[in-house]
Amino acid sequence: MTVLEPRAIGTSVARRDGRAKVTGTATYAFEQQVDTPAYVHPVQATIARGRVIAMHADAVRAVDGVLDVLTVFDAPQLSDASDGELAILQDARVHFRGQIIGAVVAETAEIARDAAASVDIEYLAEPHDAELRPDHPGLYTPESVNPSYPSDTDDGDVEAALAAAEFTVDQTYTTPIEHNNPMEPHACIAQWVHGDTPEVTLYDSTQGVHAVRKTLAPLFGLEPEQLRVVAPHVGGGFGSKGEPHAHNVLALLAAQRAGGRPVKLALTRQQMFSQVGYRTPTIQRMRLGADPDGRLTALVHEVVEQTSAVKEFAEQTAVTSRKMYACSNRRTSHRLAALDVAVPFWMRAPGECPGTFAAEVALDELAESIGIDPIELRIRNDAEVDPETGKPWSGRHLVECLRLGAERFGWADRNPVPGETIAGEWFTGIGVASATYPGMVMPGNAARISHAAEGHYEVRIGAADIGTGTWTTLSQIAADALGCDLSAIDLKIGDTDLPQASVAGGSSGITSWGSAIVAAAQQFRHDHGDQPAVGAATTAEAPENPDADKFTVQSFGAHFVEAHVNRDTGEIRVPRMLGVFSVGRAINARTLRSQLIGGMTMGLSMALHEESVRDPRFGHVVTQDLATYHISAHADVQDIDAIWLDEVDEHFNPMGSRGAGEIGIVGSAAAVVNAVYNATGVRVRDLPATLDKVLAGLGAR
Repeated sequence: MTVLEPRAIGTSVARRDGRAKVTGTATYAFEQQVDTPAYVHPVQATIARGRVIAMHADAVRAVDGVLDVLTVFDAPQLSDASDGELAILQDARVHFRGQIIGAVVAETAEIARDAAASVDIEYLAEPHDAELRPDHPGLYTPESVNPSYPSDTDDGDVEAALAAAEFTVDQTYTTPIEHNNPMEPHACIAQWVHGDTPEVTLYDSTQGVHAVRKTLAPLFGLEPEQLRVVAPHVGGGFGSKGEPHAHNVLALLAAQRAGGRPVKLALTRQQMFSQVGYRTPTIQRMRLGADPDGRLTALVHEVVEQTSAVKEFAEQTAVTSRKMYACSNRRTSHRLAALDVAVPFWMRAPGECPGTFAAEVALDELAESIGIDPIELRIRNDAEVDPETGKPWSGRHLVECLRLGAERFGWADRNPVPGETIAGEWFTGIGVASATYPGMVMPGNAARISHAAEGHYEVRIGAADIGTGTWTTLSQIAADALGCDLSAIDLKIGDTDLPQASVAGGSSGITSWGSAIVAAAQQFRHDHGDQPAVGAATTAEAPENPDADKFTVQSFGAHFVEAHVNRDTGEIRVPRMLGVFSVGRAINARTLRSQLIGGMTMGLSMALHEESVRDPRFGHVVTQDLATYHISAHADVQDIDAIWLDEVDEHFNPMGSRGAGEIGIVGSAAAVVNAVYNATGVRVRDLPATLDKVLAGLGAR
């Protein structure tokens, strides 16, 4: 594969959309200018399972300012009701508490919200099941796990290897329900213009405009070109905006009956805890076997997690354990319990994040058992080739990340004996964990390049910028591909009127979209030469990568954490975090560092704070706001830094880069827990590592 010679690529370029964002002129979904909008507010089920037998809404319809009331008995019918999450208002069944069972459309958002709360609903409630447990009688094996990995793998004779191993670990680790909570809540504006051929516009806060159109158009019997989706700016997503959810369907259903009037819908923070997905809780049993030198002889990673009875989503929690370290005897499995709950969905590094937490803490426990330095144990088990396929790596530099991080962080000064380093009222310790994330590329991306004016080029692709810097990085790629200055590039993204682009997910955006832009630039130069006429244009798709089947592509990294634990209260503070990563060439050093630090911060939050609590008696999440769902605040995030190796991946894409949006969160929570153990001798296996869990361990010592 030919890799671009960098000019704009690799530099630290300020965000091209930065001024618009800080001055408030960047237009998000709910802020799009439309004439005389109406507002819709959902009516949600207050039982976890059963049936709606009546919705008394006559009094609500008579309220001044109320324009329409939708119920399960009179809503427009969808052309395709096969998706259990999206097929709302199509029958009277209630599948989980918080399910949308109606809506009020009104002149103002306040009237709609107040009127929605006044709809009187009668239910026939049925017994429900909303509690995940390791011995759940309904556990089953899914056909595959996200996106299409085999659910189970079994290589070698695991049980015999465990029985013969001189050192073993057999522990269970759990992670709770977690919710994405991007800064911009999910919101959209829908406008349905009726006619012989309906024309529908959806302004949406989404990670992929074309993905939204592909999913929603068939539900309403529309041809793709009849539904335009627009999203120039998105205030975060973390996976939750990767596909449309029920609120998008509701807005379109309301717009169908609004006579061409646009309908606006913004979910409240509370509604996001039941409407737009979450990270499934996990129960993970890790069994490791090793010889006295610390080389793994057996690895078993067995996962129990939940899905929804109304629609399956199977997270790939154990998949990373199939290739992280060299081990000839390996078994991984996933079991699901289908509960009466909302549908889980993507959350930053779904699967890899919680799975690596369990695996990297278990490896730390193995190092402690054998008496080997945790970094040395990881180095001794480094895999020269992909353990799962036998293919060579496009670039595996985990050992370099570990060694560089150890040098920068002062690992040599670490006391290997837990609980012996004390500074005043605080136990102190240092922990480490490895990270990896697959190199992913999505098919079917295309870009259009035109010579808009003398020396200026318009680059069009339906990509999304969810706060990651896409406006800037794609412009840099286009400039280098065309051999012009960055100032000569006018980028257009975030609209289905632009060429096809995949979703911003799986750390695949830059590879997928950038490859299309490079292909279009090369074809443009071939078609129009070095001095193209004004108006010359070329559209091209990203070609197949000739190296795709020859190598395994993964990014790697190492996290280092210093933890302080109060001797009397068990309070945990993290004054230092360092991440060292191997992610190929940096497209933009400034936005790359921001992404890595953002992931690490999210991992710190996962380690110490984040936990959605479901009351199984009633089926709902009770921590439905940012006052009770705790996340890391400024005071929690102190000296945090991310660096990366100077390298180029010559086998993955023409930019020489790999994805970096998610690897920052992978392994960071494990490093925090491992640092807490080094500080105190207390091993927390159930996230989050709150002070009560640490304090109980301190009291038992």
